[in-house]
Amino acid sequence: MSAISAAERTRLETKFPEVFKRSLFKQYGLMVGIALTLAYLVFCWFFFNVGPAFSNGKWDRAAIYVQDWYSWRAQPRLRFGEDGVVAAQWSSRGQYKDNATIDWLTPRDDGSMTAVFDGEGNRLDISTTQVDVYVDGTAYPVAITAEGAFAPDNAPAEIVQDRDKVWVYYGFAGQAEIRDNQVAVQRRFFGWANFLYDPRSPLWGNDLFSTIGLAFSNDEVVEGKANIQLIWEQWLGNQAWQHGDILVKLFQTLVMAFVGTLLATLFAFPLAFFAARNITQNRPMNWAMKRFFDFIRSVDMLIWALFFTRGFGPGPIPGIAAIFFTDTGALGKVYAEALENVDDKQREGMKSVGASPMAVNRFGVVPQVLPVFVSQSLYFWESNTRSATVIGAVGAGGIGLKLLETMGTNSDWDKVAYMVLLILFVVFLFDNLSNAIRSRLIGPAAH
Repeated sequence: MSAISAAERTRLETKFPEVFKRSLFKQYGLMVGIALTLAYLVFCWFFFNVGPAFSNGKWDRAAIYVQDWYSWRAQPRLRFGEDGVVAAQWSSRGQYKDNATIDWLTPRDDGSMTAVFDGEGNRLDISTTQVDVYVDGTAYPVAITAEGAFAPDNAPAEIVQDRDKVWVYYGFAGQAEIRDNQVAVQRRFFGWANFLYDPRSPLWGNDLFSTIGLAFSNDEVVEGKANIQLIWEQWLGNQAWQHGDILVKLFQTLVMAFVGTLLATLFAFPLAFFAARNITQNRPMNWAMKRFFDFIRSVDMLIWALFFTRGFGPGPIPGIAAIFFTDTGALGKVYAEALENVDDKQREGMKSVGASPMAVNRFGVVPQVLPVFVSQSLYFWESNTRSATVIGAVGAGGIGLKLLETMGTNSDWDKVAYMVLLILFVVFLFDNLSNAIRSRLIGPAAH
């Protein structure tokens, strides 16, 4: 291909200067933006001490919390009696019935007890004077004295002497803390203990498949009550998992999101007409209404929730009010912008036949913007389903408050996982429902 002449080049440069004589910003803007972004990230790394925060993080504790999401721990305290008998004492959230046969915890005729962790090769043989710790089939005797518990000198890494007590670690299977008067055992299992029924229930011990079989069985577990009714009552009344209370709190969260969004929609709809400059020919009114929208939406929903919680006390009312105030401002702004971009031809057509201003807006404006309004409200409703969980944690009720209370126990992380999964399911459900309704109103999104 031959080179162009100087005259042709001059002609092209004159005709297309933006191609041949690009500004410095267009030439180096991207590179400068990338460099500034990297410099900002480096600044943040040192300013917020990201490196020390990662190095000082308690990752072992975080791993235990993660394990507690998908597994459960049986935590008996095996206390030493003065009569030489080792007795199991359970916490208030006991996973077994009283006097239940536990396959991994076996009392002996001589008053001692055996706790099996991972097969017979990893177990504890516990008496009031000595605990034989088996690691991979080898026994290591831990002496019990009045001064404490003391491991042998040849103990492996799984057995750790911590001043006057001894720790035994069996990995995921669990651990034990040996003291002079007790052995605190933590035995871990996959799954969630007693998720269907608590130990007080007549249906305790039934899994999902046996429960389905009972639902279709004619043999009544409790005389005079249908099995399906008994199953529903016992599942809702599970005192360990509190399904009934959690579902009520989840319903409160959904009501907060729906009612708050609905009220915000009803209030923002007429106010947006006063904010739109092409609808209301009054500049002070336009300015005042837009500033009102800016004010109530600039205060975060969480702050509004704290404010209303102080005024009304804990419960769903503060949550509804917080969503209402924040969304009224946000929806009013987007509604006003939609109104300012309507096609004026329909309005002019209505005016030309002598229609009143109310009729002009009713038939010339609303049909144009209504699908957009409904679509925006549906999106906010979907988003508020998540936000209602967060503001519930500050006292606005719902499942957010229940979630915060459960996390505060620092021991019910399986229940935390259960509520998080419920929230994720509800958000997924409402997201798809909202998308389906919006698609019917404004057509499917382009791919």
